Amino acid sequence: MKNILITGGSGLIGKRITQLLEQKGYKVAWLSRSHQGQKSFLWDVAKKQLDQESIEWADGIIHLAGAGVADKRWTDSRKKEILDSRTHSTQLLYDGIAKAASKPDVFISASAVGYYGFNTGTALVDETSKAGNDFLAQVVVAWENEVKKIEELHLRTVLLRIGIVLDAHGGALGEMLKPPVAAPLGKGDQWMSWIHIEDLANLFVFAVEKTTLQGIYNAVSPNPATNYHLTKVAAKAKGKPFVGIGVPGFGLKLILGEMAAMVLGGNRVSANKIQKAGFEFEFPVLEGAVKEIFS
Repeated sequence: MKNILITGGSGLIGKRITQLLEQKGYKVAWLSRSHQGQKSFLWDVAKKQLDQESIEWADGIIHLAGAGVADKRWTDSRKKEILDSRTHSTQLLYDGIAKAASKPDVFISASAVGYYGFNTGTALVDETSKAGNDFLAQVVVAWENEVKKIEELHLRTVLLRIGIVLDAHGGALGEMLKPPVAAPLGKGDQWMSWIHIEDLANLFVFAVEKTTLQGIYNAVSPNPATNYHLTKVAAKAKGKPFVGIGVPGFGLKLILGEMAAMVLGGNRVSANKIQKAGFEFEFPVLEGAVKEIFS
C-alpha cells in the first residue's frame, strides 16, 4: 500500500496525518473542492461529483470530511448541513468505490464519541454500548451506517470514534482558554474523553498499516478527565488564571442554544479495545499531553 487519499485533508487532523504518512514514504492526495498545495483530486458533494480517478489511484482512503459541529449555532439548516456533509460525502465515496475497477484495500472513517449521547454520566462506555438519542448521536449513527455499506464492498473498514482533540493550534483547548480567566463549564464534573492530536494522527496511520484492524474503535486516551480537572491543568500549563467557580449552565444555554448540551454533558469512554489491538499511546496522561502542547 503506497497511495492514500484523504478527505478533509486540509483540516487540523488531516494535515498532521498527511505529514506522518509522507514521512513514512506514502504518497498522499487530498480529495477537495479546489486544488491545493498538496496533490489533490476534485469532488463536490453537493453536486454529487467525484473524480473517479481518485478512487482508482488510492490504495487506502481516510475519510475526515464533515461540517464542524461547534462552528456555528445549531439552526435547522445548520443541523441539516452537519448531517448531510457526513452522510452524503460517504455515499459519494461508496458510489465511486462500487464502480471502481481497482478498489482500495482499506477505508478508514472518522466517527465521534458523540455516538454515546450528550451525557452518559460516570459510566465507562465502550464500543458495545448503545447509541444516545440526541441530535449528535443520531448524526453519528446515520454516518456510521453509511460507512458500514462500504464494508459490504469487501474492503477492510475501520471507524474511529474520536473524542475531544487536544492541540496547540486549535480545537477545544483554544476555545477553553480564550477567556482571560479559565473556568470549568457548568458544575465541571462532566467527563471529557480527550486525545492528543499526535496520538490521533498516529492512530489513523496505525489503522492504515495494521491489516487485522477492522470495525469500530474509540479514539480516546486511556485516562479521561473531568471538565474541571482538564480546564485547571490546561490553565496552569498555559500560565492563565483559573477560577474554580463554573460558568453557569443557564448562561451557556442562552449563548449556545441546543449546542450547550454538548459542553455541559460528557462521556467517560474506554480506550481498552484499541490498546488490546496493539496501539500504544504516546500521551496517555493529561498532564503530560498538555505540557507537551504548551511547551
